[in-house]
Amino acid sequence: MKRIAVLTSGGDAPGMNAAIRAVTRTGLDRGWHISGIRHGYNGLVNDNQIPLEARVVGGIIQQGGTMLGSSRCPEFETEEGRLKALRTLRKNNIDALVVIGGNGSQAGAHALSEMGYPVIGVASTIDNDLYGSDITIGVDTALDVAIQAIDRIKVTASSHERAFIVEVMGRECGYLALMAGIAGGADAIIIPEAEIDPESAATILRAAYERGKTHALIVVAEGAQCNADKLAHYFQEHRQRLGFELRVTILGHVQRGGTPGSFDRLLASRLGAAATDHLARGQYGILLGLIEDKVTATSLREVATKKKQLDLHLLELARILAK
Repeated sequence: MKRIAVLTSGGDAPGMNAAIRAVTRTGLDRGWHISGIRHGYNGLVNDNQIPLEARVVGGIIQQGGTMLGSSRCPEFETEEGRLKALRTLRKNNIDALVVIGGNGSQAGAHALSEMGYPVIGVASTIDNDLYGSDITIGVDTALDVAIQAIDRIKVTASSHERAFIVEVMGRECGYLALMAGIAGGADAIIIPEAEIDPESAATILRAAYERGKTHALIVVAEGAQCNADKLAHYFQEHRQRLGFELRVTILGHVQRGGTPGSFDRLLASRLGAAATDHLARGQYGILLGLIEDKVTATSLREVATKKKQLDLHLLELARILAK
């Protein structure tokens, strides 16, 4: 092993830079040459890369986002695009690739691995929907951002005795909404894995007022069918009957842009360092994640074919704590 490359792909996540830094510096410590692929798989297909040295990755551990950039690459989803990517790697004498990202990114890593190329994945997505890791890079920071926003919204909600909806990211996974709802004291949590209809949500909020609460809060995942827009429209349409309306806050990409907290910096550093350790031992075709607080390797085949399950028992805990 003499030359490796690292790329970040898919949605950016706080802590990606710490992972890039860890891969770079631990690789350099082994005497390897490290290349950074710009703009994810798009840079791999089009041979857009930069050399990574110790000073190049200096001062990035505290920065959100990814210094290498990220983008979608429909071309890489085709066989010709993947062959083009392999030609880039071989032309530059790159012996192995480290892919930092979530489901789509690791599906790409698996595709390259199936073509016989040495690839290691590093689990990174704020959605926390990636099989092979209890928690992924970026989740902890994104959750903190969501909770800080919820805390501020509840101050206003209480002052004006209003009901609010807060919509958080997570695509079709309700992890962020569920955890933010519990930690933020939501009266109702709506996630794709356990949908409720708008009338049921209204019943929950009305019960909160009847119990003497001065405000009410619904946290909803963006991927839920009963999302913030649908809820707000329903409450507005039935305002006279329900007796109140909902104010909506959609956090959106604010959650992605946070400065990575200590947990994400440490997790990213551990996983990035583990990537070069496994490469040095000749272990490829795996995703590195955190399971029961241990860095664990899971085959990319499993990651690509299995779905991570959300602990829905926590919804019952949320219901009880909302009283």
